[in-house]
Amino acid sequence: MPPVIEEQAEARLVTEATDTFSVPVDLRYDAAVDPRTVHVTFPGGTDWAFGRDLLEGGLHSPTGRGAIRIWPCGRAQLVVERHSPDGVEVVQFDNAPLIRFLARTHGESRTSEAAPA
Repeated sequence: MPPVIEEQAEARLVTEATDTFSVPVDLRYDAAVDPRTVHVTFPGGTDWAFGRDLLEGGLHSPTGRGAIRIWPCGRAQLVVERHSPDGVEVVQFDNAPLIRFLARTHGESRTSEAAPA
């Protein structure tokens, strides 16, 4: 069974107020459960699940599917916006931990595809 890929990152919560604040988040990928999905888990257990392809695409140009919108913010940051019945939530990430995380997920997905059954 392929291992679960986990990485920690900081997310800046964007609100209507002028201040933003950072929170630690866990990035998670489990190819055995769903090789197309990544998870971002916030303090308190709130989990956003969306396509790994969206995260990758959002590093280069605006993209979205369903309730998730992702776009680059300058050269070194990424914005993820989630729509729900409760409203809109927006977080901003530095690209470096996301790129590192995605590279690890691709290394794992290639390994699991090549492994004999």
